[in-house]
Amino acid sequence: MKISLIQPGRNNLKYLKWSYDSIRKNQGNHEVQICVADDASTDGTWGWCRQMMETDLNFQAIRNETGKRLGHTILYDTLVNEVAKHDICMIYHADMYLCPGALDSIEKHMYGTPEEPIVESRIVSLTRIEPPLHPPGPEKILEDFGIEPEEFNEDSLLQYVKERVDQFDSHPTTEGIFAPWAFWKEDFQALGGHDPIFAPQSKEDTDIFNRFQLNGVEFIQTWEGFVYHMTCRGSRFADGAKRNPDGEVFMKNRETKEWLKQNQRSTREFIRKWGHFCKHDEFLKPIIPPKYDIGFIIKNCNIKLLEALEPWCSTIYMDNWASRHEYLYQENSKTSYNLGDKIRNIDNYDRKKENNILVTIDGNNFNQQDFSYIQQLSEILNDSGEPGFHDLGNLVVTISKLTTFEKELIFITNSNNEEN
Repeated sequence: MKISLIQPGRNNLKYLKWSYDSIRKNQGNHEVQICVADDASTDGTWGWCRQMMETDLNFQAIRNETGKRLGHTILYDTLVNEVAKHDICMIYHADMYLCPGALDSIEKHMYGTPEEPIVESRIVSLTRIEPPLHPPGPEKILEDFGIEPEEFNEDSLLQYVKERVDQFDSHPTTEGIFAPWAFWKEDFQALGGHDPIFAPQSKEDTDIFNRFQLNGVEFIQTWEGFVYHMTCRGSRFADGAKRNPDGEVFMKNRETKEWLKQNQRSTREFIRKWGHFCKHDEFLKPIIPPKYDIGFIIKNCNIKLLEALEPWCSTIYMDNWASRHEYLYQENSKTSYNLGDKIRNIDNYDRKKENNILVTIDGNNFNQQDFSYIQQLSEILNDSGEPGFHDLGNLVVTISKLTTFEKELIFITNSNNEEN
């Protein structure tokens, strides 16, 4: 198999080196191109990349020279579109160790066999083995083989993987998707890649997973191919992990201010786009509620209520114009959407011509239960919605039609971003 591994990095040189060594050691007979993007690092990453390009013909790197972070949302796509030379690519984090046989499993599930070739579009994810730094889940394995490259217990990991693989004659697969995920470049490019509204990072993965699924791509997680994943060694937990005297492991500090700020911004962008929070099943297969055209008619509005409700609808009709001006001033720079057009005067709406669904809200009696209804409105409409007038707590929901628009979100074009 010929495959291009896609690895943006920012000030995580020791993980890149650790990851590189594992790839070259355990790639088997596959031709592996390693594609690295140095995102304005200051830890010597670019010097190392230049050395590697001189000694390894299948190592290519690019550098963000601006001094300002671009983020992996942008750099993933740059590497796939401009650097990767193979038809199969894999999003692969710098803090991952490639286990022996992992690429054999990717090849098996991407190509099939001569007798039973794979013809449908699919994405194959390797199974992550991780130290217990995050809560357990059925889609991964929690085993502690080290929390930093300096204490990584490679021999024990390899013995564990061998015993696990040898334990079964056949290996099940599950439906889910998480890094590292291998894909056909043409399927990625057909969608337009990642949506740049999520740059520099956060929620770009859930967004593109939703779009792949809506476009008919099958998800496979193999349980005979593994990586060891240190987890979150980029902008989220920049200080890494540590171990207390009892041997328990945890992140040294909480998430960075940069990550928290961007995660909040990307979460609001995701809700504006999809109309709901990120959703998936226990194996991380996307759950995609319908996207409806919903307008909010808000009486007795204030700035806090506007901030809470704005992402959850297509249009807002409100009565407090001073709050609108204040909100646009604080929020316009944080979104790619045209809030000036989205937030309108309550006297200017036409019930017959505007949104398919209208929700009337009175700020004087709006409560937490009402907000919960707003957050679940897509599911409520999908389960029991029908044309007419409906009371939902203190909300009045007027449904003219239940047309859905989620499939219009599959493809990213320049015109999409200009309209937003």
